[in-house]
Amino acid sequence: MPPRISSSAVTPSTSSILQICNVAFKAPQQQQITATFSTTTSRAYTPKARRLFWKWLTKQGTQFKRPSEKGTNYVSGKSHPFPLNTQFRSTPILDDRARELIWQKIIQKGETIKAVSAELGVDINRVAAVVRLKEVEKDMIAKGKQLALPYAKAIQSMLPTKSFRSDQQNDPLENINELHIHPHTMKQLYWPTSESRQFTREDAAKAFHRKMLSADERVPHPELVQMERDLLQGKNPSEAKTRFTESARESERKAAEERIKQVQQEEAAMTRINTKRFEFRFKEINAEDVGSDGRKITAVGARYGRPSYDRVKGAVKIPTSVP
Repeated sequence: MPPRISSSAVTPSTSSILQICNVAFKAPQQQQITATFSTTTSRAYTPKARRLFWKWLTKQGTQFKRPSEKGTNYVSGKSHPFPLNTQFRSTPILDDRARELIWQKIIQKGETIKAVSAELGVDINRVAAVVRLKEVEKDMIAKGKQLALPYAKAIQSMLPTKSFRSDQQNDPLENINELHIHPHTMKQLYWPTSESRQFTREDAAKAFHRKMLSADERVPHPELVQMERDLLQGKNPSEAKTRFTESARESERKAAEERIKQVQQEEAAMTRINTKRFEFRFKEINAEDVGSDGRKITAVGARYGRPSYDRVKGAVKIPTSVP
């Protein structure tokens, strides 16, 4: 058997225990932070693409580090922000001066939206959006709320902007009389016509659908079409412009009256009951008003989807009306 070890050799003394505790409870800055053996830090790896990128920034890419104050600073050109997507073109946006000018013309001077749209070359929907957002902005300023002006300036510095001057003729921002593609015109159609009369746009619209309007009536500015016709007939430009302004004002007045009448009819057909927390709205509905085939678009539940019976066996496919 091996010799026994005495207990005094195994049990640590009191002084050694105190020394170990003092080392353990020392402050982090007083402890030894170096290892007893030699260590070397790992070599930082930088991909080749990143190294080439930083090398490019130090040479020909220096001008692209920060946005330009005069306009866009794209790598691919003035209107191509993405080098790999050459089909995308960055369109200009309205700056603060242009939006303020649009708001002043409509709110302060009382001009019509169509007249301002035709004068500045801005789409009707964009003009209406500018006026609404300007009203929200001025309301926030009146209430003392803070605006995100640094963010707006940063976005405008990275995108092409468009400005207008009220004392001169301005270039249009966009095409204001674009005609959107109607679903009825996407089908191929063979329509017999008479050779003794001219086939007009009204005839083409009726060929696609009996209730479809012509292209001259579906454009956002039908008054501009009439003004061009007046100019071709030899009328004075000032008279043609005056007639355009009056017709635009009349069309907007009629649209506003129709909208007010529609809202009044909806309010008359609806019953409102106010409580402390909610407002209950009740409207009389006739569940039997579903049309002759039970698939009326204004029937109850039509918004949740109507099944299509085009491929059902035994269903009648004979058209019930002829355009």
